[in-house]
Amino acid sequence: ATDLATLGKLIPVLPALEMLRLYERSASAGPDGVQLMEGLGVGALPAVTYFVLDSVCVGDAGASALAAALDRGALPRLKHLALCKAAIGDAGLVALAPALRRRPALERLGLDRNPFGDEGLAALVAPPPADAPPPQAEAFAKLKRLHLGWSQITEAGCAQLVSRMISGALPALGDLRLDGTPGSWLV
Repeated sequence: ATDLATLGKLIPVLPALEMLRLYERSASAGPDGVQLMEGLGVGALPAVTYFVLDSVCVGDAGASALAAALDRGALPRLKHLALCKAAIGDAGLVALAPALRRRPALERLGLDRNPFGDEGLAALVAPPPADAPPPQAEAFAKLKRLHLGWSQITEAGCAQLVSRMISGALPALGDLRLDGTPGSWLV
């Protein structure tokens, strides 16, 4: 198992790191990803464009901590974010979604194998407020890949996603994956 608390302490001394991928191989729940997210301070990991946590238990608390870190200026060059099999539910995605929408350079977002459903998806693809300044007004303009497979998104959530796509949201999207979701047959 990876000691995420130790890794969190190393983050300030990794200014040139461009890619960070952690994969928890043990069958247990693994270490809590909140520890890592809380280690992301102002300007943390300034060169990272690729940030992947696969099978690392982030949970709703970790997703909220990541949102706060992004809002503090962590990962300013982020283009690829994957939080797969990370135990993120609706509450976590609702907390994280606004921070993700403020990342106009984001090209790939992978949230496969998380238990969020329609509420989390709605927060993620919600239109920005009418008075939203850039970059939120251009949310997901460069997003090419969106992977939401094996989540709890239903037909209603898929219909909302399709509606947002028809309205011109997600203009660069070329790879949408909803495999294994209850509503995936609609897309």
